Amino acid sequence: MSIGFGDQVAIVTGAGTGLGRSHALELASRGAMVVVNDLHDERTDGPSAAEQVAAEIVELGGLAVANHNSVATPEGGAAIVAAAIEEYGRVDIVINNAGIVRDGSFAKLGVDAITSVLDVHLGAAFYVTQPAFIHMKEQGYGRILFTSSGAGLFGNFGQANYAAAKAGVVGLANVLAIEGARYNIGANVIAPAARTQMNEGLLGDLNDALDPELVTSMAVFLVSSECTLTGEIYSALGGRYARIFTGLTPGWFAGVGARPTADDVADQIESIRAEPGYRVPTDVTTEVAELTRLHGLEQTE
Repeated sequence: MSIGFGDQVAIVTGAGTGLGRSHALELASRGAMVVVNDLHDERTDGPSAAEQVAAEIVELGGLAVANHNSVATPEGGAAIVAAAIEEYGRVDIVINNAGIVRDGSFAKLGVDAITSVLDVHLGAAFYVTQPAFIHMKEQGYGRILFTSSGAGLFGNFGQANYAAAKAGVVGLANVLAIEGARYNIGANVIAPAARTQMNEGLLGDLNDALDPELVTSMAVFLVSSECTLTGEIYSALGGRYARIFTGLTPGWFAGVGARPTADDVADQIESIRAEPGYRVPTDVTTEVAELTRLHGLEQTE
C-alpha cells in the first residue's frame, strides 16, 4: 500500500453500515485511527452498528472508537470532533457520509421531510466540518470529503429535499477549498452510487455491480496526503470514476455600452447555450475577470 494514513485521525460519519463502514475499514487498514460515528438505535439490543465496526477494526489490529452523537445539531457535530481530539489528539480527515432519505414529490413534501433531510446532509456538513476545520487550520493540514449525489447534481424525481441538500454541500466544498488552501486543507466532493441499506431494492440489475468498496477507493484517495486536488467533484459508481464540473460557455457579449433587450437575448439564446470553448471556473472571480476583459478594463502594468 503506497497510500498510508499512519498517525492520522479520521472521522467518518454514518459509518455503522454501507459506504461509511467501508470507508472506515479501509482507512483503518491503511493505518488511520478512526472515529466511527453513527446513531445508536435504542430499539435494538447489543452493540450498536458503530460499536460493531469499531470492534471489527480493533480485531483486525487497528485503532477505532465508536461515537453516537447526532450530526444534525451544532452540539452533536462539536462533540464528534471533540471525541476525536480527546481520544487521539488531532483530526486530519473528515468524511461527511451520514445521510437519510424522505422521498416524495415536491408538492407533497411536508416540513419535517424537508428539514430533517437538510439537517442530516447540509446542516451536518457545517456542524461537523466547522470545528474540525478550525482544528485543521491550527495544525496546518486537513482533508475534507463531502458526499453529494447525482440527484443533487443532475436531479431526480421525488427527491427535491435530498437533491437540494446534496447540491448545497458542493457550494460549501468550493468555499472551503479556497479558504483552506493556505493551510494545506483540501476539500472535495464525491458523488457515489452503491448498494446500501438506504437504497436496497432500488438498483435493479445494477445491484450486484455497485459494491461500496468500489466507491471507497476514490474516497480514500481524495482524503490522502497524496491528493493535492481541491474543490473538485468526482463520480464513483460500479468501478467507473469520472470528474463532474460546472462549466461556463463563451456565451454572447452584447458589446460595451449595449443595453440588450429580452428579445435580443431570445435571438442569441443558441449562442449563449453553445458549449464549445467552455471554461471551468475555479472561483467566482474567474467569471468576473472574463467580463473585465470583454469591457476592455484589464489592468496594465
